[in-house]
Amino acid sequence: MAAPTRKVLGRLSLPERTFVANALRTETVGGVLLLAAAITALIWANVPALADSYESVSHHHLGPAALGLDLSVAHWAADGLLAIFFFVAGIELKRELVAGDLKDPRAAALPVVAALCGMAVPALVYTLTNLVGGGSLSGWAVPTATDIAFALAVLAVIGTWLPSALRAFLLTLAVVDDLFAILIIAVFFTADIDFAALGGAAAGLAVFWALLRKGVRGWYVYVPLALVIWALMYNSGVHATIAGVAMGLMLRCTRRDDEEHSPGERIEHLVRPLSAGLAVPLFALFSAGVSVSGGALGDVFTRPETLGVVLGLVLGKAIGIFGGTWLTARFTRASLSDDLEWADVFAVATLAGIGFTVSLLIGELAFDGDATMTDEVKAAVLVGSLTAATLATVLLKLRNAKYRRLYETEERDEDHDGIPDVYEEDDPAYHLRMAAIYDRKAAEHRRIAELKRAERLAEVTGGAGEDDDRRA
Repeated sequence: MAAPTRKVLGRLSLPERTFVANALRTETVGGVLLLAAAITALIWANVPALADSYESVSHHHLGPAALGLDLSVAHWAADGLLAIFFFVAGIELKRELVAGDLKDPRAAALPVVAALCGMAVPALVYTLTNLVGGGSLSGWAVPTATDIAFALAVLAVIGTWLPSALRAFLLTLAVVDDLFAILIIAVFFTADIDFAALGGAAAGLAVFWALLRKGVRGWYVYVPLALVIWALMYNSGVHATIAGVAMGLMLRCTRRDDEEHSPGERIEHLVRPLSAGLAVPLFALFSAGVSVSGGALGDVFTRPETLGVVLGLVLGKAIGIFGGTWLTARFTRASLSDDLEWADVFAVATLAGIGFTVSLLIGELAFDGDATMTDEVKAAVLVGSLTAATLATVLLKLRNAKYRRLYETEERDEDHDGIPDVYEEDDPAYHLRMAAIYDRKAAEHRRIAELKRAERLAEVTGGAGEDDDRRA
């Protein structure tokens, strides 16, 4: 007997749909703030009267030197504030693994394969571009990351009606993407390791895990401990954001019988606004301030390193994610949802070419010590992300009418019970409620019909009498 065909990017379950809607709402607001911060940084760094102050603030050092933490403001934003971002990413990944779409290996295959292909192909595009052009291979990882906040900010403007399944695919894809980006940072951008500090960080993580398992509660316990773990991780030589994702992965994201929300969900709800509304925009403010003169933008398309970044984000991401999705569907006997077309998958894959936050971070790490190249790579990330956003806008707008019909179907709630009707079609009680509603509507229409008929008869009778009087 043939295995049943499974639908790719079909309708989400109601709990998953609710979670995705809440997560996307916060990420969208954060994306708008991120965009505003990036524009502010570009203005601040390129207006002649303000450029010196931008450099002065970015390179101002503060922090206890005795603890190895006398860092610049830009460094604090990249290593400190982004640890909050990766902490949330860790919680998201843990939730997906134990309670979300990644819990089912068959469902997990799609975003995992798509994310892996969406990182491998951009890296390959960058590498080939630089092998042909004689450039540096150091930046191969720059175009591998997707910025979910920025992508969702674009969606908020151009993709209002995008079906929840496509939004969830983009969100899950970005979560998996973040995990592999963290692994890339840990493996390829860690040089000298201080094993004493690393051992201290590991011990701190063990204490963090033990306190969670014993049910100890209170921010005053975990926040100081998290700061100690972060400082030890930073001094170990391993990128400090690794501490954030490690702590996020330790939180329990499954609900017990007496809980409305798991600890991971509660903490994510509290920390996500801090990440999306403060940490990531501040990082963008002190990372996106690069020269955008005509000459600098022209160099983006002439130097192999920067051209590789642009091509990796615009072409590599779209081809990699689309190809990974198609191959998964092809070799797992899955078929695309009846409501969607492969053009929709390609449009979302193109949108994933918006690589901002983590791409900027990896660019700084890849060309550490070469300020000129770092700025040029940052400019390439901006150009590539803007190009990908523009292409995705065009592709998504072509299908916007179809998306609107799908969205309205998903949102329809004619029985007003707070649950969309598409999730109740197999429930007899729903159909009984709808029958009662239609009976009431039918009775109302019959009453109105009788009233209108009586009014019309009265007009005809009254009119005939008046005519007879005039003729007499």
